[in-house]
Amino acid sequence: MTETHLFATSGNGPVECRIALARLLQILARDAAARGLVFEATSPGALDAHGPRSAVVTLSGTGAEKMASEYQGTIKFVFKSPVRPGHGRQNWFVGVQPLDMAAIEADQATIDIADLRFETLKAGGPGGQHQNTTDSAVRATHIPSGVTVVCREERSQHRNKALAIRRLQGILDMLAERRIERSKEELFRANKTLERGNAVKTFKT
Repeated sequence: MTETHLFATSGNGPVECRIALARLLQILARDAAARGLVFEATSPGALDAHGPRSAVVTLSGTGAEKMASEYQGTIKFVFKSPVRPGHGRQNWFVGVQPLDMAAIEADQATIDIADLRFETLKAGGPGGQHQNTTDSAVRATHIPSGVTVVCREERSQHRNKALAIRRLQGILDMLAERRIERSKEELFRANKTLERGNAVKTFKT
């Protein structure tokens, strides 16, 4: 199954940018469903009512790369602040960058297996296409951080579990900024500052 990944971030923006990111994830989920794609979103840390500071998005299925390309860049949201009613600003920004998961997956996982929770899933395509009767897909959650990944690429549950562990390790390393040079330094720069102009999409919500 074709699979592609995105890194979405509110950067150092105020809480309204986190609200915008949460809304973007909802938009992506709806768009993916309309296109018959599988959508997964992973956010580090405990979430509050406003939304995450960043998220790793996975799109699976035919057309995943096309959809991902349509959202890459700066996304502008236009809405009045729900947390600061008297605030004059109405434009809030989210950055979306492509993420090469193979480049950031850890060569050797050092993650504590005791911190992980595993669930098995049916490994089928979007909308039930080519549904597998075996529970070969694996959802792995790193309990301390709340980061969750779903791996369905391999036919073997054992291989998907091993892939999930490596992928979790890679994401945790990336989000902790311990492997900046090895895992796309530009993603971390994007996490600090967002280009305010030339928005690829604008949503009025």
